[in-house]
Amino acid sequence: MNPPAMIIFITSLAMGTIITLSSYHWLLAWIGLEINTLALLPLMTKTPHPRAIEAATKYFLTQAAASALMLFSCLINALQTGEWDINSPANLMINPLSIALMMKLGLAPLHFWLPEVLQGISLSTGLILSTWQKIPPMILLFQVSCNINLDLVVILSLASILIGGWGGIGQTQLRKIMAFSSIGHLGWIILILKFNPQLSLFSFTLYIIMTTAMFLSLIALSSTKMSQVSTSWTKNPALTTTTMLILLSLAGLPPLTGFLPKMLIILELVKQNMVILATLAMLASLLALFFYLRLTYIITLTLSPNTHSSLITWRTSTKPYLMSAIVNTMALILLPLAPTITFM
Repeated sequence: MNPPAMIIFITSLAMGTIITLSSYHWLLAWIGLEINTLALLPLMTKTPHPRAIEAATKYFLTQAAASALMLFSCLINALQTGEWDINSPANLMINPLSIALMMKLGLAPLHFWLPEVLQGISLSTGLILSTWQKIPPMILLFQVSCNINLDLVVILSLASILIGGWGGIGQTQLRKIMAFSSIGHLGWIILILKFNPQLSLFSFTLYIIMTTAMFLSLIALSSTKMSQVSTSWTKNPALTTTTMLILLSLAGLPPLTGFLPKMLIILELVKQNMVILATLAMLASLLALFFYLRLTYIITLTLSPNTHSSLITWRTSTKPYLMSAIVNTMALILLPLAPTITFM
């Protein structure tokens, strides 16, 4: 793809997100989401491969269905209330509106498109899909969080945590593993949305940091499968070690960054007398912990038979990884923020 076209599509992505984030009108928010979707489609198909075309088609159809449901909900809401204000949705239409936004996010049981789409596109486009594209629908959910149905949120969040762990167990493709990881993390974020939107926003920010760090590491290692990442130690030992720690951070193990949102969410649920809900969420997340630990084991404790015997490969990369180093550091050492966040 030539640079001017790439600049146009990246600018459109940013513009669509800014329009959605700064709008008080449901129609403007919908327009921003559509600009976002249409700007990502050419980036998905920049490599003309049948898998990429299939992924773009699945993504377009799913997002179009969610946008149609969202627009229908907003129109009915405008007919009932006589206004398009985002902060005052009618109680009748809050459920289909929430379902439309959760379909855009890829929450279970509306998640089937996400692993297939992520598997068919490149790692760089997958990074945009897993982080940037989640921002506009998540911000809209934050804005209607006071009116959202608690039962719907609890059911979809628990289903997402369970399926996010269950679906990733049998996977060998790293992009599908990251897709199920995204589903599980979004389940945790949505779980606390009704009780504490600020904590949910903080958890979403940490999710973006950790997911970005993981994708940047995979891009630097040029790994899309477990077999490739298992032989990356001799190519870049430091980055491979950091990748292992980022996986443990995504799993939510202390003293890494990923432990912070889960700890705060569990504490908030206990404070809200939702002990059973917190217990179910922790038990469901054990499935995700299994495949994170399995991938960590493959990276560090196994060597493929075709690994080069020398400690240094015949050609070393001189490319600097400044951005990756900064994001990886943030994905690992932000746990000391816990006291500050707790007492805010």
